[in-house]
Amino acid sequence: MSATTTRRVLLGPPNRLPPATAAQQASITQAVAEVAATADLHPGVTIVHNLLTDGIEYMSRRGLELLQISLPALRDLGADYYLRFFNPVDAQDYVPRIYELLESADPTCVVSFFQQVRTTENPEYTWYFSTTRILLREAELGPLLLITTASPIDPLHHVTHKVSRLLEENNFLRQHAPLFASLTRREREVLRLLALGHTAPQIGAELFLATQTVETHRRNLRHKLHAESQFELGQYARAFDLI
Repeated sequence: MSATTTRRVLLGPPNRLPPATAAQQASITQAVAEVAATADLHPGVTIVHNLLTDGIEYMSRRGLELLQISLPALRDLGADYYLRFFNPVDAQDYVPRIYELLESADPTCVVSFFQQVRTTENPEYTWYFSTTRILLREAELGPLLLITTASPIDPLHHVTHKVSRLLEENNFLRQHAPLFASLTRREREVLRLLALGHTAPQIGAELFLATQTVETHRRNLRHKLHAESQFELGQYARAFDLI
């Protein structure tokens, strides 16, 4: 995926809003100052997104430490901030909901979602639970600032592993839905029984098929789903609720 394509997945088309006027910048500065006054006292990381620049206007100290970046450098990244630190796979789920938030006339509307973030504490992606709402709106232009609170999901908590599996399964479903859609009804029946550990003769007896026919279905399944192992076939069965 190219940088341009990734950006569009995350943010949509480039922002065409004009630069902030003096009055707008004064409102932005005041709103950010009010947030910054207590942001470091809150659990999680507080982020203020500037919709005029497609970038970050403010981030609390803990977030800057996790990313090992200064606030001026973070602002200079602009929209590249999203490409650098976030998994674009998750964006396909939450970005449309954020756009709905921007269109909403309800000032209390909030969007909550899971997302994977890459920080310096962990070079791999880490799951965060984030909540976003509009912080500043102008009558003519609409929303100017979004505020987000992001909290890491404790990797040592037993619930975390279950949540991670569910989120990974959801990502798998989105990525592989076209391949699964190509399967016939019979192939899905065979896939379900294979995932349950049934042998070809057992599947044949249950579906009234010759063992050789079941083996043919197995080969076709691996070819269509690009699956090289029984485990990968099982991933499809679990993600698409066959078992």
